[in-house]
Formats: sequence, C-alpha cells, structure tokens
Amino acid sequence: MYYSDLGASEQVLVIACGALAHEILALKSINKMDHISLHCLPAELHNYPEKITPLVKDAIFKGRKKFKKIVVGYGECGTKGQLDKLLQEEQIERISGPHCYAFFSGLNKFSEYAEDDLDVFYLTDFLARHFEKLVYEALGLNRHPELINEYFRHYNRLVYLAQRNDDELVDRAKNAARLLRLKFEIRPTGYGDLDAFISKL
Repeated sequence: MYYSDLGASEQVLVIACGALAHEILALKSINKMDHISLHCLPAELHNYPEKITPLVKDAIFKGRKKFKKIVVGYGECGTKGQLDKLLQEEQIERISGPHCYAFFSGLNKFSEYAEDDLDVFYLTDFLARHFEKLVYEALGLNRHPELINEYFRHYNRLVYLAQRNDDELVDRAKNAARLLRLKFEIRPTGYGDLDAFISKL
C-alpha cells in the first residue's frame, strides 16, 4: 500500500489493486504522465472481496484531501455490486470490466472467448510471478496435493494472459499449469484496456 509522486492538488490519484501496480507504473512511465499518483491496496484482497469496498472508500476519503481527480483501477472483482454502488455515490470512474482478465484481454475479445473458455483458469503476469504463494500455498495444495482434483475439477486449461514478453514468467506459468495438471496456453495481451484507461487521465 503506497503513494507514488505525491504532489499538488491538480494531480490525478489512481486507487488500484496491488496486482496492477507494475503495469500502471509502466504505463505512467511510457506515457510520461508525471501528474498521476498511484495508491495500491493489497493484492491479497482478492481472497477477501468483501474488504475491497471499505478500503477503497477509506482511500477515496484520504485522497480527496490531496487530489482533484480520483479514478479506481479495480474490476468488479467479486464485490457483489458494492464497489460500483460506492463509486456511483462518490461520482468516481473505474476501469470497465468484471476483473483484470477481461480488461487485459480487452472486453470485446474476452466476450468472444467466453463460451470457449468455460474450462480455463487464467494467470496474468502478476499471478504467474506469485502463483505459488497466492494460489498453490493459499489453497493448501503444497500440503494436500490431492485437493487439486477437487478445486480444479472443472478446469482443463491454464491460459496465461501475458502483459510482457518475459521468458521467466512464461516458465513460471508453465510450471503453474504443470502443478495444477492443466494444459498450458499463452495469449499475449499487452496492457489491453488498462492502457486506454490510464492514457486518457
């Protein structure tokens, strides 16, 4: 959880999931957007979606004291409409889409794949990098590998949505597929709709 480039009131604050920190900072650098500040909430909140909205609300309250404009870098992310309700009340925009898999893929393209991807478990760069901690160990699969068949009985493929061309991350994603006993597939997405969302700020 952090701010980057705190400054004058005319700056834009992006309140985002920690899983998007690397990508947002990269886009900020690529586009030379020094007026943007980033405040990330812990990526682990995806395991506790009921906590996302209260923490975003708190970040908005604190951010209004310093920033003229605030946007939110979260999908709906399992908040059951509570995040969108809050942002409507606060008149704050968030990136469109139910989750990062959709906006990294591009919403239109993700919809096209939806029917064929019913058996897919997705990874992004962030999840490929932290798979063992956030998925394998968090689900207790390192201690009870017999649970893999239970948790992943409806999955046949692991699809790695790659934001960057990184051989190490590809290897990590392949290893994740091996551990989960799923077929591996890679789809280079780049930053998808996140690029357009950040670039317009």
